[in-house]
Amino acid sequence: MGHTQHDTMRRALRREVAGTIGLLADAEDFAAMRHYATFVFDDHVTYLQQVEGLLKTRAAEGRLTGIALFDPQEYAEFCAETGLDPDTPGSRTRYTAELAATGPTLPYEDRPLAELVPDLVDETLRQSTWEYATMLLARIGACADCGVDIGRAAFARASDLLMRVLGTEGPATRHLVCSVPSDGQTLLAALRVMRGADGHPELDETEALEFTTVLAVGIAVRSSGGLVMRAGDGTRDRVHGWRLQGERLHPLSAAEVFDAYCTDALSGDLIAPESGVDYCAAPDLGGDDPGEEGATGQGGHRH
Repeated sequence: MGHTQHDTMRRALRREVAGTIGLLADAEDFAAMRHYATFVFDDHVTYLQQVEGLLKTRAAEGRLTGIALFDPQEYAEFCAETGLDPDTPGSRTRYTAELAATGPTLPYEDRPLAELVPDLVDETLRQSTWEYATMLLARIGACADCGVDIGRAAFARASDLLMRVLGTEGPATRHLVCSVPSDGQTLLAALRVMRGADGHPELDETEALEFTTVLAVGIAVRSSGGLVMRAGDGTRDRVHGWRLQGERLHPLSAAEVFDAYCTDALSGDLIAPESGVDYCAAPDLGGDDPGEEGATGQGGHRH
């Protein structure tokens, strides 16, 4: 009787334990894991079907499951650092637990895996971009001439510029994208903004932090980045753009915005403009111009 009661309680507890699955969403990542003898799957499509089946089963039992992206290269580094044998299920479980604690995860809520994976990839890319941008700002350090922390000063300037952009006239719904070239790659951040009933912008604080950090990197390293804002009222969208130069966002003309949106970044070929979209000259953000007298960057902070 007591044994049966313990089994019942254990099953009840098992239903309340959340779990995480480390998903090999990419075929190349899946192929990399096949080098381990204890990895039993040999077909990526079948593997994804089995994962989705497991997720549905756990959901039907009322059990919450998080999904994280499993990166074979990071897994190998994790095993090397912790002294684990990478060719064991236990080591893969340890790494997945680490992902659940430190990396981005999304809960499985009965959505098809094909719909969930792109969101998970986007979330993982967002976090890695923010972590990398934060590291860059911290690594720059203080100005040798005046002692000002360049990363902090750049972040403060980026925050001010973002507020100026959000303060421009236009439709309530806005989508901003910031792009900053750095160390041979392009850092991207996006921010969706709604205007509340009181007229003040409503935004996700995490997205705003990530966006500001990426813009701050561009300011700190004197990058030739840019910012694009797409605003809509439900009928037509208006697109504005600014070019980052030093510590300023210089407004782009309507023709420059059109060229940027209607040119393929890889091939240089023209792309047909979208219907229902107006490419507009960006407003001048006004305010002070730090210019050369107060520039923040790796070349030094000058008063």
